[in-house]
Amino acid sequence: MFEYPENNQHQKPIDILLVEDNEADIKITIRTFKKSRLANRLFVVRDGQEALDYIFLQGHYQDRTAFPLPDLILLDINMPKVNGFQVLENLKRNEEFKYIPVVILTTSQQEEDIAKSYATGACSFISKPIGYEEFTKKIEAFNYYWQIVNILPPKKDSFHTVL
Repeated sequence: MFEYPENNQHQKPIDILLVEDNEADIKITIRTFKKSRLANRLFVVRDGQEALDYIFLQGHYQDRTAFPLPDLILLDINMPKVNGFQVLENLKRNEEFKYIPVVILTTSQQEEDIAKSYATGACSFISKPIGYEEFTKKIEAFNYYWQIVNILPPKKDSFHTVL
């Protein structure tokens, strides 16, 4: 579907945090990322509270070396404990983490969810299709855009020198 550069050695790995409670979607996403041959690392948490713990170094996520600050977050909306909107609100209120791009990846196609996602600070909204093949195509497009086309903001330490 997409033409990836033959030699990906020049590309800096992207640390992506996938926040997803559906095991099947996690497996498809991991498989598609591996298939793309792009230099990225995917870290998975299974609910909103776990996402906040990961980002804010709480619980067993206190080691930033083992659990690096993500360059990008793929976030489901409908999750147990803490929903995706609550995660997004917490991130965007925090000076240290508000620059991390957040892409909503959800089964919802409701206009109010789309509007609320963008209003709360999401930079993209991807609706998960029902079928495996279509879902794989969307993940491939996501991968291609964020790794090949787009330039991500620098990690938080770099912002202090720029601003």
